[in-house]
Amino acid sequence: MYYRQISTRRARLAGAGALALAATTALAASNAHAAAPAAPGPQGLSAASAGSLAARFDATSQGSFYDSAHRRLVVNVLDESAADTVRAGGATPRLVSNSLADLRSATATLKAKANIVGTAWVIDPRADKVVVTADRTVDDDRLARLNKIVGDLGSRAVLERSPGKLSLSIAGGDAIWGDTARCSLGFNVVKDGTPYFLTAGHCGKAVKTWSSTQDGTKIAQTETVSFPANDYSIAKYTDTTARPSEVDLYNGKTQPITEAGTPLVGQSVERSGSTTKTHTGKVTGLDATVNYQEGTVSGLIKTDVCAEPGDSGGPLFDSSTALGLTSGGSGDCTSGGETYFQPVPEALKALGAQIG
Repeated sequence: MYYRQISTRRARLAGAGALALAATTALAASNAHAAAPAAPGPQGLSAASAGSLAARFDATSQGSFYDSAHRRLVVNVLDESAADTVRAGGATPRLVSNSLADLRSATATLKAKANIVGTAWVIDPRADKVVVTADRTVDDDRLARLNKIVGDLGSRAVLERSPGKLSLSIAGGDAIWGDTARCSLGFNVVKDGTPYFLTAGHCGKAVKTWSSTQDGTKIAQTETVSFPANDYSIAKYTDTTARPSEVDLYNGKTQPITEAGTPLVGQSVERSGSTTKTHTGKVTGLDATVNYQEGTVSGLIKTDVCAEPGDSGGPLFDSSTALGLTSGGSGDCTSGGETYFQPVPEALKALGAQIG
């Protein structure tokens, strides 16, 4: 999060884990094994309403996503009986071939056999598959190994190549500075009645003392870091700098942040970062795993929102709801790309903090 009281200086530091972002291929959203959605259900659902509705179908859902074009929740099912239940509940059923248990089993296989640097995977409910990505750093030998693993998963998985490089975003960032790196502030929070802020875990691992300007007065101290595995950290404020719970939209306005939540696949979201300012896109997957050179991070939100060096740790949000912290990805804001985010609710729960 870029706050109004923080400097907008855009100098770059050659810090640890520099992000090399390059263009990436778009993932195919169609799936030959999945039937087309049934006739549209009730129209006019907001993303928030669709998220609440999705929880009602936990017993029958094989994955769900938000169809923003028609403002409806689409729920994958395996049979007509489940479809009737979904339809009666106000959502649109879609018959698919793979169960959610089958897809989760596929990700478990990938975790056990394919922890290859430069790869990522996520369950895509729109494709009814696990989509596996291999970036340009995966050489022929490792690619052959990955092809064999994915091939053995049959219809449950598909492999895509990306011309970019999956990397952390620590190389840039405006707003908060350390001795070796510069990152973006995510969200202001409160812990035990004391003000803190969230940022990416790889930022907190690299920097212990934060300033609002390069070589400036200390404003915060990193307290807890979770990276790799997760990608969040929390820093305790040590000065009296104003700490509004809002995101700078870089147009003279700010967006108040009042709560944290979990997005749906297909939901429109916005990202703020000090290098590229604000950009919008959609959630393309949940519970994604990325094998960075620095370690494997799981449970991430995958999006088609672009990012560039300097956006690390910054906020992903939808209106007043905090969703994620910028972790890494590939691509840029000229040619497009994909970016992964650490979910905010998970970080808040683990840290005992609240939005504020």
